Amino acid sequence: MSHVFPRHCHTHQPVAVGGEGCYLIDADGKRYLDGSGGAAVSCLGHGNTRVGEAVAAQMGKLAFAHTGFFTSKPAEELADHLIARAPGALDRVYFVSGGSEAVEAAIKLARQYWMEREKPEKRHLIARRQSYHGNTLGALAAGGNAWRRAPFLPLLPEVHHIAPCYAYRDQAEGESEADYGRRAADALEAEILRLGPASVMAFIAEPVVGATLGAVPAVEGYFQRIREICDQYEVLLILDEVMCGMGRTGTLFACEADGISPDILCIAKGLGAGYQPIGAMLASSGIYAAISNGSGFFQHGHTYIGHPVATAAGLAVLKEIEEHNLLARVQERGAQLHDKLVEAFGQHAHIGDIRGRGLFRGLELVEDRETKAPLDPTRKTAARFKSAAFEAGLICYPMSGTVDGKLGDHVLLAPPFIIEEPQLDELVAKLGIALESALPS
Repeated sequence: MSHVFPRHCHTHQPVAVGGEGCYLIDADGKRYLDGSGGAAVSCLGHGNTRVGEAVAAQMGKLAFAHTGFFTSKPAEELADHLIARAPGALDRVYFVSGGSEAVEAAIKLARQYWMEREKPEKRHLIARRQSYHGNTLGALAAGGNAWRRAPFLPLLPEVHHIAPCYAYRDQAEGESEADYGRRAADALEAEILRLGPASVMAFIAEPVVGATLGAVPAVEGYFQRIREICDQYEVLLILDEVMCGMGRTGTLFACEADGISPDILCIAKGLGAGYQPIGAMLASSGIYAAISNGSGFFQHGHTYIGHPVATAAGLAVLKEIEEHNLLARVQERGAQLHDKLVEAFGQHAHIGDIRGRGLFRGLELVEDRETKAPLDPTRKTAARFKSAAFEAGLICYPMSGTVDGKLGDHVLLAPPFIIEEPQLDELVAKLGIALESALPS
């Protein structure tokens, strides 16, 4: 009998006892290809010696020092490393223990920024439907997935949502990609004007939408227009790169591919690569200056922010990515994975779309490829797919509610950056087994 409170009360999970490269190993010796990096976490795979040694070395020096009293060398070095590579005016790093905490900190910082600027009327946050920003109450409120939000709606602060940039379903017939991107972005302007520009504090979005849509990048030009709108109406732009950042989409920061920089940026998952729980919120020099020259105190905090061991792990992860040229590898392997998915499933009757960027790829499952009709939700296709893939020795990330939080299914793939081409073939082959088992014939 287990005393662990599991994610689901009626499943029996094998015990993970080891990890080697792109594989996890259970207590019976079965090997599982980690085709999703857990939840886009394990970017370096399992058993990376350098990161493990960095963690052990820091543990031997200093395990913990509360940031109310001290800073630490690993935190300072990791912050310097990130800011040296960060886009735009990002200049300060606030370390936390995960993505939800990073988003929560970003929302609170946006509010305090306008308070410091003596504009307390700026209070509204705008986000996008079918987004996911975390599971703390503030982050969950920002997220736009109806299924995740439903049980907790009475507890959630008010957040306003616009449509995502989801070309597969929302681009009109005959509409150019540029026109669609402009139309989708202009929904933000319309919402700002509806609420009143003087009352809107920030807009938050994922550059490539992960868990709730399945690796959906915005069309070219969308985020440039978003940036213009935010600047025009004095609205802070928060980008959530918790899942798509830290090299996952082929650039260290996902927004680099969109040619913009945010006012606040959230990272996690791949920053620690699973070796330590760590996330971070990056803020611009202007935002920091408003706090520094005002109250001088960010009214927020957690016990483990700036944890020396976690930041030591994060720095080792980034050095591994750079010194082994893994960003170029993500681009190369990502293109190979896309081609293999298209070759295997591009004409599949129940695969409506194959999309993504870098080693962040999604397949949208449909009842009919031509009409894009979603599968009957009572079939629980995503759950069946996950089970069938796991039985076949593949870890992937299927989810339901792709279209509107209730209808639709997709499979998200985010394998380690170190994956080799034969393992890509293994991944695609095992996806085929799961498709055959989970989808209608």
